[in-house]
Amino acid sequence: MTAEKLRVDKYLWSIRVFKTRSAAAAACDAGRVKLNGVSIKAARAVNIGDEFEVRGDARKWKVKVTGLLANRQAYSEAIKYYIDLTPEEDLDPNKRVVSSFDTGKRQSKIGRPTKKERRDLDDFMQED
Repeated sequence: MTAEKLRVDKYLWSIRVFKTRSAAAAACDAGRVKLNGVSIKAARAVNIGDEFEVRGDARKWKVKVTGLLANRQAYSEAIKYYIDLTPEEDLDPNKRVVSSFDTGKRQSKIGRPTKKERRDLDDFMQED
């Protein structure tokens, strides 16, 4: 179903960028949805040909509007209403994060003594 006037939050929800419409509206309010590099409000009207940059929780999107979709539909139908222009480096955020992500945990068998080694150390320290 197409509509003549459609809000940005409703459009982003209907093409399945966000799980809920309220999440899409919250992203707009937080400045994570941009049109031509400028943050926009959730109530702004969507026009065919607009290019949105969206920073979601899991990834970044860059989409170009090819049609207006007012109601949420299956993914196979929703992809017909936009073109995904997301750069290659933003498609899989885990590639970038994994190389620099440090959990703070030690590597296996390195650093902390095992139970047997700790007992041996305790015996050694008590032999004074």
